[in-house]
Amino acid sequence: MGDLSEYRRKRNASKTPEPVPTDAVLPHGDDDTFVIQEHHARALHWDVRLERDGVLVSWAVPKGLPNEPGTIHMAVHTEDHPLEYATFSGEIPKGEYGAGTMKIWDRGTYETIKWSDREVNVVLRGERVDGEFFFIKTRDGWIVRRHGTAARPDWKPLPDNVKPMLATAGALPPVEVDEQWSYEFKWDGVRALAFVDGGRIRLVSRQGNDITGGYPELRGLGEELGSTQVLLDGEIVALEKGRPSFAVLQQRMHVRSESQVRRLAAAHPVTYLIFDLLHLDGRPCLDLPYSARRSLLDKLELRGNHWQTPRAYPGAGAAVLAASRAQGLEGAVAKRLESRYLAGRRSTDWIKITDVRPQEVVIGGWRPGEGRREGVMGSLLLGVPDGKKLRYVGAVGTGFTDAMLERLTDQLKPLARKTSPFHEVPPDRARHANWVRPALVGEVVFREWTPDDRMRAPVWRGLRPDKEPEEVRLVE
Repeated sequence: MGDLSEYRRKRNASKTPEPVPTDAVLPHGDDDTFVIQEHHARALHWDVRLERDGVLVSWAVPKGLPNEPGTIHMAVHTEDHPLEYATFSGEIPKGEYGAGTMKIWDRGTYETIKWSDREVNVVLRGERVDGEFFFIKTRDGWIVRRHGTAARPDWKPLPDNVKPMLATAGALPPVEVDEQWSYEFKWDGVRALAFVDGGRIRLVSRQGNDITGGYPELRGLGEELGSTQVLLDGEIVALEKGRPSFAVLQQRMHVRSESQVRRLAAAHPVTYLIFDLLHLDGRPCLDLPYSARRSLLDKLELRGNHWQTPRAYPGAGAAVLAASRAQGLEGAVAKRLESRYLAGRRSTDWIKITDVRPQEVVIGGWRPGEGRREGVMGSLLLGVPDGKKLRYVGAVGTGFTDAMLERLTDQLKPLARKTSPFHEVPPDRARHANWVRPALVGEVVFREWTPDDRMRAPVWRGLRPDKEPEEVRLVE
């Protein structure tokens, strides 16, 4: 028989809007009603409640009911709830048990296949849920799994990993084909894919590394999406005076200590700028044209304190590039409206247009500073992999803050080696150089290549701890 004593013990009827019936004989129903409530409490979860013996037998399911057969989700068996709770939605006050927003996610009828103390097998028939589920008590607690077919016949699971599509460097498309393209601002940050399932977010870098723990302020995006399953593409940026600052972001990129992450997240919060959608509720979107993917993304209306969906501007190439220059941004990206998402490939369907060129580089040596920089690094000797050594592409001595100079000097000293890692370095640069093992990757921007294949006027942007030396290639 159902028992509401634990439910009543945890609630004060004068403080919570939840139904709190007095001690009385439990009502008798048909034992065929279910409700699923989305509960934004301390941690987002879904409460699955089945009418049984005058109460709603309840489980809290952190990621919601599985959409694919064989997928197992944790379920926490909670106290029985009164039948009146099947229609409850509202705000449970702060300080009360289960404080947070409760809203009805789905409701309907169910059929019992089996009901015992250790296994509940039911078929749910609702507006959003239709299928057979097993709630099973294991040694470690309750679990729930779907049986039979997926949520839809065409349902495809969220992929484990996807490599982002990359743009080529180039100029604005000709004016006569401008209407075939859409334009976005180019952001000065770190590329990241966001896998969202069951209200939980997993952030993956361009190289496939899990970077979720480094950006706790983005976890709320998962809660905003709730039960919507998506794979998003975007750029993580740190804003300074309203503009992305790679130097500020760099302070966040390599930190993994939880205490440091929390401190830096408060001091230098990031924003996730979302510009593409690759998977939505069991439907892969890679083969859809960019215009269709962008339309689906805009309909999600993702706006939060730490995430935004910046506008795209079809047929407005010159205006977007001019606005980018006026606002001191990196440039623009042109995307062909009919282009598919070519995962892991660099394509001319996406064109990045900038006044300066970014280039990833490997640090092969450094020259000591003089004057104000005495005692720390003065300039870096840079290269790109070429066989077993580095091809020298120039030196950079601008773009550093005092803190960056000290930090880089400390990082370079343990990498010291006696011989040059380069094939050849100009004698004036090699003089007084300290050679290092080519282990650190950085990024610079420069104007153009000189006739002797050196970068003209390079400016340091920062280390790229998300890159390995062997991945570095010359820009096109």
